Amino acid sequence: MDWKHLLAYITGTIDQELLLRHEYLVTENRILRHQITGRVRLTDGERKTLAEIGQQLGKQALKEVAKIVKPDTMLGWHRTFVAQKFDGSQQHEPPGRPKVDPELEALIVRMAQENRSWGYDRIVGALANLGLTVSAQTVGNILKRHGLPPAPERKTTTTWKEFIRTHMEVLVATDFFTAEVWTLGGW
Repeated sequence: MDWKHLLAYITGTIDQELLLRHEYLVTENRILRHQITGRVRLTDGERKTLAEIGQQLGKQALKEVAKIVKPDTMLGWHRTFVAQKFDGSQQHEPPGRPKVDPELEALIVRMAQENRSWGYDRIVGALANLGLTVSAQTVGNILKRHGLPPAPERKTTTTWKEFIRTHMEVLVATDFFTAEVWTLGGW
């Protein structure tokens, strides 16, 4: 047997195997689609993947294979994704970590100011109890940006506002206007 016949035989068996796999997947897909009621919700990533493969397959092949969306819809997704890629808009996220929400940043600063003994990890724990996720490094960066020192230094320095707030009960009971005078007869 020469190499041409051998190559044709191998190619033919591979094509038969691919056709059988394709037929199996189409049948399995059809069965699963009949078992699912309602719409199938897809993420943008899933839509993009299906649209890329669907574009390569073409509309005729999609009519045979696609069961969860219509071929026109899938090809429309592809056109939309291609248009978004080249439209030059600001829809694309900038590189790097996302910025911390200003409200969350204000909350972190307020927690650090009102609780001078709390360190970065304690603030992170309190935020976690509120359902907010932030790292200790981020808390440290925010406090440095606002000029607040770490907990050991904050704990040793007390502002007048903090002093008055903590000693308010004693200060209210103090009489600053009465002068006690000692005489020979007593007070």
